Amino acid sequence: MRRILTILLLLAVTLPAVAQTAAQKSKSAKLQKEIAILDKQLAETRKQSKNAETSLKLTRKKISTRRALVAESEKQIAALDSDIAAKEDTIATLQARLDTLAAGYSRLVRTAYRSRDSRLWYMYILASSDIGQGLRRYGYLRSLSGQMRTQAARIREAQAELEAQKAQAVRLRSDAASLRKARLGEIDKLGKEEKESESLVAKLQKDKSRYQSQLEAKRKEQKALEKEIRRMMEKAKQGSSGKKKPIDTKLDAEFAANIGKLPWPAEGPVVDSFGEHYHPVYKNVKMPFNNGIGIALSPDTAVKCVFDGVVCQVIVMPGYNQCVLVQHGGYFTFYCKLTGVSVKAGDKVKTGQVIGRVDTIAGETQLHFEIWEDKTPRDPEGWLR
Repeated sequence: MRRILTILLLLAVTLPAVAQTAAQKSKSAKLQKEIAILDKQLAETRKQSKNAETSLKLTRKKISTRRALVAESEKQIAALDSDIAAKEDTIATLQARLDTLAAGYSRLVRTAYRSRDSRLWYMYILASSDIGQGLRRYGYLRSLSGQMRTQAARIREAQAELEAQKAQAVRLRSDAASLRKARLGEIDKLGKEEKESESLVAKLQKDKSRYQSQLEAKRKEQKALEKEIRRMMEKAKQGSSGKKKPIDTKLDAEFAANIGKLPWPAEGPVVDSFGEHYHPVYKNVKMPFNNGIGIALSPDTAVKCVFDGVVCQVIVMPGYNQCVLVQHGGYFTFYCKLTGVSVKAGDKVKTGQVIGRVDTIAGETQLHFEIWEDKTPRDPEGWLR
């Protein structure tokens, strides 16, 4: 019974730590994957384009992701240190238990040694004053032998358990040492990336007029895209007679109920966030209002529909290549910078259905994704899980 309680206690301490470590490893793996995507994007940008603004944006995103990775490593190291301390307490408890068992066994051995000659056992029993006493003496000697066997078995079990705990402690210390080494490597990379960021800022500051003209071109493209989206949404709301078409209220309610639960159209780091922002270098220059988010992806990544709906239209826009608008009752999702679109206007689409693949435009492989509620753009990050 005592052994079962010990095992249950060990499991109660160990299992939450194992689950926590698994979750932390998963998060670290996700961050490392994002950094790998950003590295590819930066390499492609440098090769195909001289857009320092894009390089700066990607570099800064990589820096923030790297910092998150370092922070996650520190959490894992702290968790391992806590596990190691708990393991050392368990080892000390087991060692004390083993010492107690060993001391008890020694007493039994000394008692047995004094009456080790079997003839003495017989004489001891035969010298009994009556049968009852003889039976009691026989029972005592038999009990002594049984206690020795039981105690020896307990000692073997305790020793095996102690060795297993010591082996686990060694592995934990090794894991902690590896993590500390990896963390130092990440910090070193972080320092180099911060220097690269400073270099890009200096480059941008030297040629303000050039980047302002690029910004103006981007603003025009964005305004044209928004105008086209509004036109398509208005058309989708009208029937062939030109009158307002009733929306699918069931689908509308289901979409609304999934705020914060929608699957991502593709897995990757968000490099362009929703809303209005200032230029990363020219702090008094406003960037065009972003109605959606930009998700950096590996080339040719499949882009999936985030919810059941109907394809309104597939269009091609300057700077955005192929774009798909999907209606979900009174809500719309918009997917841009695609190639190889596999749906057409009027198609019913399901959650998770591939609608196309991400395109690489001027060295950037990024999905532009928007969510609209009637005529109002919403921050997709608040809707995606």
